[in-house]
Amino acid sequence: MLKVYGYSNKNGWQIGSSLDTIMQDELDWYWVDFASPSEEEIKLLHTFFHFHPLAIEDCMHDLQRPKLDYYEDHTFFVIHSVESNDLDKHEIDVFLGGEFIVTYHKQPSKVVQTVEGMIQQNKNQQQSLDEYYVLYQLLDKAVDNYFPIVYEIEDHINEIEDNTKSLSMEQLLEELFDRRGELMQLRQTVHPMRDLLYRMLNTHHLDGVHERKEYFTDIYDHLLKVAEMVASNREMTQDIRDSYLSLNSHQTNRTMQILTVISVIFMPLTFIVGVYGMNFVYMPELNAKYGYFVVWAVMITMAVGMFIWFKKKGWFD
Repeated sequence: MLKVYGYSNKNGWQIGSSLDTIMQDELDWYWVDFASPSEEEIKLLHTFFHFHPLAIEDCMHDLQRPKLDYYEDHTFFVIHSVESNDLDKHEIDVFLGGEFIVTYHKQPSKVVQTVEGMIQQNKNQQQSLDEYYVLYQLLDKAVDNYFPIVYEIEDHINEIEDNTKSLSMEQLLEELFDRRGELMQLRQTVHPMRDLLYRMLNTHHLDGVHERKEYFTDIYDHLLKVAEMVASNREMTQDIRDSYLSLNSHQTNRTMQILTVISVIFMPLTFIVGVYGMNFVYMPELNAKYGYFVVWAVMITMAVGMFIWFKKKGWFD
């Protein structure tokens, strides 16, 4: 499906769904959006626009790394947007020329729809609307969508740290590793986008970027902030993981310590019972009138004495 937005000083805005809009009028600039295009519409990238074959090939492949390529009469961008809570990445391919911008995406894009709505609202402000305005808005809206996702992950990490749901250690660690995976997935989007903006700000090929440098610099600053938040939250998950593992290790050591104390207390008792459990004929103590009670008294005294001794040593604290 094609959407065409064009403007000329002579006839004003031309909005349509076919390339006839471009061919019938001399436009000052235009934007063509290929939204989930058909095979016939894809061929227009070759036959009508004559874009570089390598750039068109990149459009055909899924999820290219965000990048910037320069060709003779146009510049090719790959932008990643994250538009859902499941962190599914959506690729938006952009061809930017002297007086045009062409966007291509295989799936419906909320970012593109938002920018289309802004074009409709700001049609009267012609001095600020051009192909670089569309490029700026696409990048800005894509980057703005990163923040709610990071904030939501951060809230989940805080819930894990406080254990507000009273989950077991295994469940907490499982959720924690899920959050770490989401942060890694987001990091793989944010860092390439940051590199893309850095190249745009430091190139001599994009005059429109330099004319709006403060705007594109603002997007770059937002990407730096998102990258720092992702890194900070990953460090937090690592700290929480280490704390849980240390706590679990400490609890295991305490359990082993108590079991060891119990075993040590019962060792002499077991020895005494074992000695008098032997079936020798001549054992003088067996004929003692109060031998049974004496043995019990000795064993109880030893057990209580050892318990008091371990208690003073702090093994039960």
